[in-house]
Amino acid sequence: MDAAVDAVFHNGRISTLDPASPEVQALAVTGGRVHAVGSTPAMLALAGPRTLRVDLGGRRAIPGLNDSHTHLIRAGLNYNLELRWDGVPTLSDAMAMLRAQVAITPPPQWVRVVGGFSEHQFAEKRLPTLEEINAAAPETPVFILHLYDRALLNAAALRAVGYTRDTPEPPGGQIQRDAKGNPTGLLIAKPNAMILYATLAKGPQLSDDDQVNSTRLFMRELNRLGITSVIDAGGGFQNYPDDYAVVRHLADAGELTVRIAYNLFTQRPQKEREDFVQWARQVKPGDGDAWFRHNGAGEMLVFSAADFEDFREPRPELASTMEGELEGVTRVLAANGWPFRIHATYDESITRVLDVFERVHREVPIDRLRWFIDHAETVSERNIERIRALGGGIAIQHRMAYQGEYFAERYGLAAAQQAPPVQQMLAAGVPVGMGTDATRVASYNPWVGLHWLVTGRTVGGMQIRPPTLCLDREQALRLYTQGSAWFSTEDDVKGSLRPGMFADFCVLSADYLTVLPAEIPGIDSVLTVVGGRVVHGSDGFDALAPAAPPASPGWSPAGRYQRLRPMARPSDARDALASCCATPCQLHGHRHWFAARNSPPVADRNGFWGALGCGCAW
Repeated sequence: MDAAVDAVFHNGRISTLDPASPEVQALAVTGGRVHAVGSTPAMLALAGPRTLRVDLGGRRAIPGLNDSHTHLIRAGLNYNLELRWDGVPTLSDAMAMLRAQVAITPPPQWVRVVGGFSEHQFAEKRLPTLEEINAAAPETPVFILHLYDRALLNAAALRAVGYTRDTPEPPGGQIQRDAKGNPTGLLIAKPNAMILYATLAKGPQLSDDDQVNSTRLFMRELNRLGITSVIDAGGGFQNYPDDYAVVRHLADAGELTVRIAYNLFTQRPQKEREDFVQWARQVKPGDGDAWFRHNGAGEMLVFSAADFEDFREPRPELASTMEGELEGVTRVLAANGWPFRIHATYDESITRVLDVFERVHREVPIDRLRWFIDHAETVSERNIERIRALGGGIAIQHRMAYQGEYFAERYGLAAAQQAPPVQQMLAAGVPVGMGTDATRVASYNPWVGLHWLVTGRTVGGMQIRPPTLCLDREQALRLYTQGSAWFSTEDDVKGSLRPGMFADFCVLSADYLTVLPAEIPGIDSVLTVVGGRVVHGSDGFDALAPAAPPASPGWSPAGRYQRLRPMARPSDARDALASCCATPCQLHGHRHWFAARNSPPVADRNGFWGALGCGCAW
């Protein structure tokens, strides 16, 4: 008789994304990989006395989600410093959280809200004023980053960073000033976000030990949402190898709970080729293991090719030097067999980038390098075909869920409906992977992205994509699993649950395939497994997972606040009256909507629920 398997997860509804067995009741795990899938009796028959048996209680399970474009390494170093407004329904709630954090943050630390939200998600449909921020925090520095278009600093933060009337206007940005020339606290990214990056970098950093704790907690937060793998796209002020030391330490200690494939992002304008020549001597694509491995170059290849995406501003024109600089870097990468990715938002930029890639390809083929374009909101059908012909892919994100209102205002709703043209990409046979571009612009929550793909709605509720251009739920899920695996050359081990694949999967709090569309952003994972190892458990599965460490330092916002999640509007949920309680709102006379089992019934009139506010749903 064969040796017993390590674990059996049974009595579930497991979507394998394998056409041979699309849905099964159970799966067996051995050596960190899927051993077999099938019925509960058949899989339990493989168990022995020491086999872990986990009853899924009829819940939906899916392959682990894989974010093909995120910034986990940088975010992990800062997660314990950041107050998150992701999903917070009202500005009133957000400011209450800010005031509570100000009260416990010791000097000289800052309170930082660094992306993951849009003013359109708030019921008030606006950002806080500088007067409101100064009233909430007269002495503690506050830095609030909204997308990559602006930052709000209170007077204490202006003092901390040293901005005065004598501070010269920075290149690529604007310091708003009053009639006397004094900075008001509003920093505007015009035409790029360098002033936002540079100002944020002036804040105090966590100690080495706290950065380790912060990275662990951020990975656990991703696990809570069903994420088992990411591709890290590098980032501004993320230097190699120094800023990779924490995640490498965790990898060496076997303490990663998310698989990470990382790309190297050049940090030195005019010296990009020099960076990649040096790095090619230090590391090769694929170096590492299944938990932490090098994935190639980008998303920044040369600074002159970066078309900054602030849809409040006109499309930037790339420098005339771009082609020559990009060709030099691309030749280095192609000669060393490095996969690469490049940030390109607009079709005009993509056209010029592809001209360079085609020219290099004629002499040094790149069609087997798993290279790809990141973002591509306005890519044309012609350029999609050029990407396909060169063997490239396109990594998309849900940036339009956060910036769709601005895009539609500038370019029109018809253009917004096809930003990006996902169906055309898929029809052309181009590999497409889904991600978030978290954490400074969009939220790291993959369910917000899946909701956007399926419904075409922004986080503010605007319908920017008609149903005919939306994906069905399985299509969207495939982009977040099988699709993303292509971009790290791991599609042979990730993305589906069939024998031989990594045993990476998550068990969901609600059935993604059947819940009301507006409830998708509220889904999370109650059981997350990576390599057959339980890394997160809740709602009855808590005992299977190791306890998360307490956040350090003790004043950290990490995990302190109620996670607020979008909830169905009553108009979208007439068939879900079982979710509604019979108690009328004392202020408005309407019934509340329950958010989750044993939680207070608090949904706001825009269809969001949380721990604050009246909670009247309509």
